[in-house]
Amino acid sequence: MTGGDQPAKPAGQETSDSRRPSTNDDEIIPVGHQAGAPRRVLSLPSEGAADAAAIDRSTHARVRFSSDLDHVYDSRYAPSQTPAVPVIPATTEKRHGTPGLTINTAVAASHNPVSSGNPSSDAKSISPISPPSPQSRTRNRGYSLRRSLFTKTIQTQTTPDTEQSIELEVRPDIKSSATQEKIAVTQHELQPSMQRIRTLDSDSQDDWMSVAYSDSTPLKYTASLIAGQNWLLSTATNSKACVRFMQWKETIRKTVFRIKEIPPTKDGRHIELNVSCVDALIDERTGKPYVDNSIRSSRYSLWSFFPKQLVAQFSKVANFYFLVVSILQMIPGLSTTGTFTTLIPLMIFVGISMGKEGFDDLRRYRLDKEENNRYVHVLRPDGRQEQDPKAGSKDGASVMANDENWVAVKWQGIRVGDVIRLKRNEPVPADVVLLHAHGQDGIAHIETMALDGETNLKTKQACRTVAAVSSTPEEIIARQHPVRFTVEDPNIDLYKFDGNATVGEDMLPLTNNEIVYRGSILRNTKQVYAMVIYTGEECKIRMNANKNPRIKKPALQTVVNYVVIIIVSMVILIAMICTIAYRFWSKHYEPGAWYLKHAHVPIGPVFTSFLIMFNTLIPISLYVSMEIVKVAQMLLLNDIDMYDEESDTPLEARTSTINEELGQISYIFSDKTGTLTNNTMKFRMMSVAGTAWLHDIDLREEAAREGDKHRLIHKKRSIKGKKAMHRKSGVESVRASSVRMSMASALHDQPTRSKSFKQGRAFHGGNTEQMLEYIQRKPYTVFARKAKFFILSLALCHACIPERDESGEVSFQAASPDELALVTAAQQLGYLVMDRQPNTLTVRTYPSGLDDDPLDEVYEILDVIEFTSSRKRMSVVVRMPDQRICLFCKGADTTIMKLLRQAGIAQEKATEIERRASKRKTEEAFEAIRRNSEHHSPISVRRPSLVQRRSSVRSVNRNSLRRSVDIWLKDRETDGGRLNRDNDSDHYSPRPSTHFNRNSMAFSDGRPSFQEDDDAYLVDESLVVDDHAIFERCFQHLNDFATEGLRTLMYASRFIEESTYQEWKQAYQEATTSLVDRQEKTEKIGEEIETQLDLIGATAIEDKLQKGVPEAIDKLRRANIKLWMLTGDKRETAINIGHSCRLVKDYSEVVILDQEAGNVGRTIVNLIASIRKGKIAHSVLVVDGQTLSMIETDEILMARFFKLAIMVDSVICCRASPKQKAFLVRSVRKQVMDAITLAIGDGANDIAMIQEAHVGIGITGKEGLQAARISDYSIAQFRFLLKLLLVHGRWNYIRICKYTLGTFWKETLFYLTQALYQRYNGYTGTSLYENWSLSMFNTLFTSLAVIFLGIFEKDLAASTLLAVPELYTKGQRNGAFSIRIYLGWVSMAVIESLVIFFTMYSLFGQSLMGVDNTIFPMGLLTFTACVTVINLKLQFLEIHNKTILSGIVLFLSIGGWFLWNMILSTRYNDAKSGKSIYDVQGNFLTRIGRSLDFWAVLFLIVASVLLFETMVSTIRAILFPNDVDIFQELEKDPAIKRRFEEAAASELQQGWDRGKKQSSFELEREEAEESAREKEVHDYLNRRRDQKPDVTGEEDGTDIQDTMVMRTNNDDATDEEMGMISPGGSRRKSHDIHELFSKGFGSIKKGHL
Repeated sequence: MTGGDQPAKPAGQETSDSRRPSTNDDEIIPVGHQAGAPRRVLSLPSEGAADAAAIDRSTHARVRFSSDLDHVYDSRYAPSQTPAVPVIPATTEKRHGTPGLTINTAVAASHNPVSSGNPSSDAKSISPISPPSPQSRTRNRGYSLRRSLFTKTIQTQTTPDTEQSIELEVRPDIKSSATQEKIAVTQHELQPSMQRIRTLDSDSQDDWMSVAYSDSTPLKYTASLIAGQNWLLSTATNSKACVRFMQWKETIRKTVFRIKEIPPTKDGRHIELNVSCVDALIDERTGKPYVDNSIRSSRYSLWSFFPKQLVAQFSKVANFYFLVVSILQMIPGLSTTGTFTTLIPLMIFVGISMGKEGFDDLRRYRLDKEENNRYVHVLRPDGRQEQDPKAGSKDGASVMANDENWVAVKWQGIRVGDVIRLKRNEPVPADVVLLHAHGQDGIAHIETMALDGETNLKTKQACRTVAAVSSTPEEIIARQHPVRFTVEDPNIDLYKFDGNATVGEDMLPLTNNEIVYRGSILRNTKQVYAMVIYTGEECKIRMNANKNPRIKKPALQTVVNYVVIIIVSMVILIAMICTIAYRFWSKHYEPGAWYLKHAHVPIGPVFTSFLIMFNTLIPISLYVSMEIVKVAQMLLLNDIDMYDEESDTPLEARTSTINEELGQISYIFSDKTGTLTNNTMKFRMMSVAGTAWLHDIDLREEAAREGDKHRLIHKKRSIKGKKAMHRKSGVESVRASSVRMSMASALHDQPTRSKSFKQGRAFHGGNTEQMLEYIQRKPYTVFARKAKFFILSLALCHACIPERDESGEVSFQAASPDELALVTAAQQLGYLVMDRQPNTLTVRTYPSGLDDDPLDEVYEILDVIEFTSSRKRMSVVVRMPDQRICLFCKGADTTIMKLLRQAGIAQEKATEIERRASKRKTEEAFEAIRRNSEHHSPISVRRPSLVQRRSSVRSVNRNSLRRSVDIWLKDRETDGGRLNRDNDSDHYSPRPSTHFNRNSMAFSDGRPSFQEDDDAYLVDESLVVDDHAIFERCFQHLNDFATEGLRTLMYASRFIEESTYQEWKQAYQEATTSLVDRQEKTEKIGEEIETQLDLIGATAIEDKLQKGVPEAIDKLRRANIKLWMLTGDKRETAINIGHSCRLVKDYSEVVILDQEAGNVGRTIVNLIASIRKGKIAHSVLVVDGQTLSMIETDEILMARFFKLAIMVDSVICCRASPKQKAFLVRSVRKQVMDAITLAIGDGANDIAMIQEAHVGIGITGKEGLQAARISDYSIAQFRFLLKLLLVHGRWNYIRICKYTLGTFWKETLFYLTQALYQRYNGYTGTSLYENWSLSMFNTLFTSLAVIFLGIFEKDLAASTLLAVPELYTKGQRNGAFSIRIYLGWVSMAVIESLVIFFTMYSLFGQSLMGVDNTIFPMGLLTFTACVTVINLKLQFLEIHNKTILSGIVLFLSIGGWFLWNMILSTRYNDAKSGKSIYDVQGNFLTRIGRSLDFWAVLFLIVASVLLFETMVSTIRAILFPNDVDIFQELEKDPAIKRRFEEAAASELQQGWDRGKKQSSFELEREEAEESAREKEVHDYLNRRRDQKPDVTGEEDGTDIQDTMVMRTNNDDATDEEMGMISPGGSRRKSHDIHELFSKGFGSIKKGHL
C-alpha cells in the first residue's frame, strides 16, 4: 500500500517537531559520495497522506553565522543508489582544550544507524540496520548484548499482529561479517503515534548511534536512540517499589519542611483598587492573607538549621566513623582509652563546624534584613503611618505636610492591594500593575537589567481607561469609577502575563506591557502610581530564585571520604590480624604462663579494643584542623591585586568551605550585562564616503589618566632592538586593549600604524577630531558635505529627549543605550540636540568651529516610523530648514542594503567582501587546527628544548633556554601570532596602499605625520565620488566592525517631493488610525517610502567591556576553562559581545540552534560529527531560551544537546530566564564527571545559577548587591577571576591536598609502629607510648607542621601561574590528590615506619650496653623519631615556599616535644597514675637523656628516613618530571622569572604600585642602585686618600665629577639592562655625597670604615 492509500493520522497523535526535527522528502547524499555506490535504505509503512504532506512541507532553513555544516541534498538519486559510508578512524586522543573528556570516535565508526528512505517512494522492503563492524570487538559484544536483551524483552510483550511493526534486518547485498539481527517493535510500544524516521547522511548516522552507545561520553547517563532502552528506563522508573519510595520520600520532605500544596484559583486572583480598606486581603487559595513582602535568601531557619547541619556534618565519612567509635567506647568494658575521649572532641569539632556555617548564614540573614527594611511611599488615607526612622524630623514633617496621604512603609510591610508611588531611579519593591505614569504619553521607562540582563529600557504604559481614573491620589481614594483587577496565579514566566482590568462595565486586557516586576528600576520618568499584585516570595524574581539551595561541599571531600573508607578498612584489617594473632598466641603461650591463668579474654572484646586503639589512624582533628587552614586561606584571599580602587571594593569571601574548588574550575557560567560589560555604550567607529574614522575621545582621556602610571616594562625589551617592536609584552597588550582603536597609542608604543582592533589589526584611518579639522579647512569638498550630512543624520534619526540640568548642561533620555551613544557622539562632533517638541527638533551646530558662535536650526519632524523586530530599521521624515523633505533611515545593513537605489551594486560588493572574509576565516581556521594538533597535552611546554632543562640544567645554554621560554610564551599570548598579524592584503579590501597616499604614519619631530598641516592623505577626494569604491569600503568596514564585536548600523536617506510625500502621508494616516491590522498596514505603507535610498554611512557602537575582560578570557581559555555566557539579552547583542570579549574568535564556527528555523536535532548531530573529525578549529554554540525550553521537554534531544555543549569551545545562551540559567548550570554539574562549575553574575537574575554552581561569585556592580549577598565570594571586576582562580585557587588546592596527604601520612607512620610492637607484647593491646604523650601527638607536636603547610605553601610564584595559565590544569586533573597519590604516600609511610621501628628495636631495644631499654625508653625513642621526621619532612622537604615560619614551626614542634618530656620527667607521678607500666618519673632527665645510644640511634633513624625521602623525590623528578618540577627550575633563572613577571604585570601591577610587594626586577634594580651608591662612596674616599695636599676643593670636585661622568658613560649598557636609565634616556641625577654619608650604604652602614 502506498503512502497515499493510508488514512490520515488523527490530529491528536501528531508527532511533535521539537522531538524529531523534520527533513524534506529527498534522499540525503553526503558531499563527495559516489552516485553509484551501494547504499542502505529503510522503508517504513506509510503513515498517511497527512503525514506525507507534512514531510513534503518540511524545510532545512536554519540560522547560521558560519560555513554550513549540513551536507548537500539531491533528490535525483534512485533508491538503489547508496553512498559509501566513510570510516572514521579510531582514536583515543582527547580533543585539545576539553577537560577530562574523551571522545571515542571508533564507536561512531563501528555502527551504522537507520537511514530512512524517500518517504514518497514505493519501496516496501524493510531496510536493515548494518551489523556492527568487527573493528571494535568489545563494543560489538556490549552492543549485541543490549540488542539481545531489548529484543527478548520486546518479543515477550509483542502481539501476533505484526502488520504495523518495523523490522530491521540485514539485506543480502550488504557485505558484513557480523550476524544478521532482526528486531520487531510494535508501534504502540514505541510511541502513541509512529514518528517519522528521517534520513541522515553517513556522518550523521555514525554520530546518532555514537550518541546512543559511546562508552566514552562524559555524561553520567547515556541517551539512546533505541526506543527499547527508553522503554526499559520508564519501566524501571515506574515500578511500584520506586513509586512508593518516591512518594514516601516526598511525604517526609513536605512534613519536615512544612510544605503544603496550594491549589490554583478558579479564575485568577481578584484585587480591587481600594486604598481605604484596612484589613489585609485574603488569598482565595489558602483562605489566609497573602504572603508578606519579606524575602529570605539565607539557607537556614531556626528550625531547619540543626537537622540540615547534622546531616551535612555526619555525611562526612570520618565524622560518622568517629560517631560509631564513640558509641562503642561508651559500652562498659570495651574501651581501653576511656569512655568519652572520642565523643566529647567529636561534639566540639562538629559544633565548631556548625557554628561557622551558622555565622556565614547569619550574614546572609542580615543582608536580607537590610533589603526588607527599605522604604517606599504607600497611599494610606486613613492615617496609618510608618515613618522612616532614619529621616530627620524636619524631613518627616515636610513629607507629611506636602504628601499627607503618602506614608513611608518598609518593603516588608507592603501588602497586596497597596498603591505605591515610585519616583525616578527608585527600585520596584514588588510586582505591580501600573495605574498612571507621569511621562510623555503616559509611558514609563523601566530598566529590567536585574531580571533579564537587557540594557534597553522597556516602555510600560497603564491601560488608558485605568490611567484616566487614577491620575491623582484623590481620584484613587475617591473611587468614583471602581477598578477591579483579575490576574493570573503567581508563576515563573517573565515574558508572559495574563489578566484583565475592569473599570465600571468595561473590561480591558492586561499583558506584560502594564506589569512591572520586582527588581526593576524606574528610569527617565518623573513618577508613577502602581498597585501591588504579588508580594515577597510570590514575585516573579523570587519564584525564579532557588528557594532551597543545596549545601555546598567540596568535591575533594568525596575523595577524602574514599580514603577514609580505605583507612577504616585498614583499621579493621589490622584489628582482625591482631585478634587472630592473639588467639594463636594465647593458645600456645597462656597454658604455660601461670600468671595468665584465668585471664583469658573473649574474642569480641579483644577485636573491639584493637578497633578503638587504631581508630586514631583517622585523626579526629582532621576536619577541624582543615577548617582552621581554610579560614586562614580565606583571610589570605584579601589580596590588594583584587581590590578595585574606583569603587573601593575588595574581594570578600563569605565561605571558606570550598576554597580548594577555586583551583579545580572547568566551566565558568557568566552573565553578560554588568559582569563582562560595563553597562555603557560608546560610539566607536564610523564609515562615511568610503573612509573609516575612529571616535576615541574617551579612549584618549583614559590613556592620559593611565599615562602617568608606571608599568613594568623591561628597558632592554622596549629600547634595544627592532624585534621587540613586533612582540608586545603582557603590559603592552593590556594597554593596547584599554586604548584599542586609539591613535594615542602612538605616544606609548614604537612607531607603527594605529592599532584599532584588539587583535592588533591595523586601523587604516584617522580619528574624528582630525576629520572635523579637515572639514573646517575644506568645508566645500564633496567629502565635507557628505560627512556633515552623516553627522546631521545622527542628530535627527532618533527618539531621544534632551534635558537641561541646573548648570545648563544637556543630557538625554533614551529608551535604548545605543541611541544615547549616537546622539552623544553627534554632540561631540558638533551637532547638539538642544530641544525636542512634539513636532520639532532644534539642533545647535558650529559651522566655524567650536570657538565661534553656534547656529541653532529647527527641523520639523513630520513622521516617525518606529523600529520593530520585523522591520529592523527606523525612519524619520524631516522638513529641513530649506523646506526640503528628507527621509532618514537607519537599521541593520542587510535590511538597508535592499532599500538602496543602487541595491545591485551594494549586493555585489557585499558578496565579494563576504567571500574574502570567508576565505580569510578558512585559512585562519586551518592554521588553528594545525596548531591544535601540535598541543596534545594540557600544557605544551613539554617540548624537547624545555624537557631537557630538568635533566641537563647545567649543560643547556641559558640564553637558548630563555629564548625558548620567550617564544613559547609569545606563541600562547598571541594565539600563535594571530593577534599581532595584520590583515592579509589578498583577503582585505581596501588595501592600505589604496587607502592612504602614504603607507604608514612616520614620526616627525616626535609626533605622527597625521598631525602635520598636510593631512590630505586622510581623504582621497577622487574616490569619494566613486560609488563602487564607497560600497566596497563601507561593507569592508562593516565586516571589520562586526568582527570586533561592535554593533553596526547603516544610515541612508532620500529627498522626497512635496506631492509624493502628501500622497504617502494620507495613506500612512489611514494605516495608523486603522482598527484592523494596524501594525501590518503601518509597516506596509512605511515600506513604500523607504525605497530608492542613498547610502550615507555606517556606525559602530561598542558595548564597553570591563577592563581586562578579553585578556582574562584568553588566559582562562589557556587554563582549559570553558566559558559559557548566559544572558537574557537578545541574540545579536550576545554574539557581538562574544566577539568583542574574544569568546568568539575570527575563525570560530558559530552555530545557532533555533526552533523557529527547525532542524535542531540535525544541526546538533552534524556539528558533533564535524567536531569529532577535527574539521572545526573553534566552535561556539548559540541557543536561545525558547529553543532551550523545547530541548528540555525532549530527553533524547536534551542528552544530545549536552553532549554537544561539552564538546564545543564556548556556549552562548541568550534570552535565558533565571530558571534556565540554573538548569544549565545544574545539568553540567550533575552530568559532566569531575567538572567543577563556577557561576558569576551581578544581578538578581543570576542568584539561582550562583547557588547551583559549585562556586558562586557575585560582582558588586551597577545592578546592586543581590548576587554578591548570596555568593560564596564577591569581587568588583571580572578580571580579578584570573588571580582568584589561577593563583589563590591553585595554591589553596595544592595546600589542602598536601595538608590532607600529610595528615594521613603522619598518622600511618606513627600508628603503624604501635601495630608492629604488638608482636612483642603478645597482641594484648599494650601501647608502646605513654598515654599523656599519645593524647598530645596530634594537638601539640605535629599539628603546626600540617597546618602551616596548608596555609603558606606556594609551589610556584604568582607571576609564573599567571604567565602560564596551562599550569592550572593540575587541579582539573585531580593531579595533587587521588587514591593513587594517597597509596603512594601510604607506601612511603609503611616503609618509613618499618625503618623507624626495627632500627629502634634492633639497635636500641635489644642493646646490652644501654642504660635503660625498657618499654618507656623504646616508646620515647620511637615517638621522638616520628615527631622529628614528620616535622622535617613537612616543613623542610615537602614545602617549597620556605620562610622563617618553617623554622618557627620546627622549633615549636620538636623543641616543644623535648620540653614536654622534661616536664613529664619532673612532674609525672607514677603512684597517682595507678599500675603504670611506664617508668616516666625522672627517666628522660637522669637516664635516657644522658644515653649516647639513644641520641645515636635517633640521629641514624632520622637521617635514614630523610635520605630515603630525598632519594625517592630526586629519582622521580629526574625520571618522571612534571610541570611543577620544570617551572620550579625555570624560576631559578632571574631572566626567565622577569619574563614571567612581565607577562603577568597587568594582574600584579596594582600590588607593586600600592602594596609592599615588589617584582624581582624592582628588587634587582634597588640592589644595583645601592651597589652603585656604595661604589661612589668608596671611590670618593679612596680618591681623597690619594689626593695631594695642594689640590683645591674645586679641583677635587671637578675630578670627582669627571670620574663620575666617565663611570656613568661606561656603565650605560649595564644601566639599560637593569632599568636605571629613565624613559627619556637621561641618567638619574647623582646623589649628594653628604646625603650618601648621612644615609649610610654598604660597609659604611655596617660601620666597617
